[in-house]
Amino acid sequence: MKIAFFYLCLAFSIAAPLSAQNEDVNPSSAGKSRVAHFVYTAMPAGVENPISIMTGKEIIGLTLSKRSASEAVKIPTDGILRVVRKIENPEDPNLPKYLTLAQANIPEGVNKALIILVPVAANPSGLVFQAKVQDLAAFKGGDFLYLNLTKMNVGVELGNTKLEIKPGEIKIYNAPTLTTSINVPVSYNFYHPKEKQWTLISASTIALHSTRREICIFSWDSGYERIDYHGITFPVM
Repeated sequence: MKIAFFYLCLAFSIAAPLSAQNEDVNPSSAGKSRVAHFVYTAMPAGVENPISIMTGKEIIGLTLSKRSASEAVKIPTDGILRVVRKIENPEDPNLPKYLTLAQANIPEGVNKALIILVPVAANPSGLVFQAKVQDLAAFKGGDFLYLNLTKMNVGVELGNTKLEIKPGEIKIYNAPTLTTSINVPVSYNFYHPKEKQWTLISASTIALHSTRREICIFSWDSGYERIDYHGITFPVM
């Protein structure tokens, strides 16, 4: 009996500090991982693809596509993700330095984010992208996200919904609850600054799917002197 009592006391003495240690863990953060996906509108000259992402102290390679969102990247505790380029360190060749090409600050409470990289003109900061952060909680299956990178207002008519998107603005078309894919008519227009009227860019029929989201980016085609656009498909994970 004395031996059994000794081992019982020993078991309690070991378990007590372990229980106290577990109480220090924040239940709200345990087991949760915040992630972000990247897309880009255009690649500045001299920027490599795959790009390098700094998340915390880790550097990872990430391939960007013009037609789909990237793989998920874990968001560090400070909420900051950087696109970086490795540069030489003359002070210590074995310890590389990194130049920041873009920085995204993901607000606390955003657990899944979309980061849209938009090229910017050369500037003293060294940044070559502007990083636009979109909370994916507001971007569900069947939705369309529109980004206007032109200097003119763009109009979208999708089914019975009309959206006007100002230069630099992001707007989301919220699809109805979908049990199957549906086809809807769509037209894209821009407001002509000289003629003071809306002018058609294109019109067609598109399908809304509950299993994917779509991104449409309007840009200026300097070669043809007109507004152009391209789509990016983003599956629902």
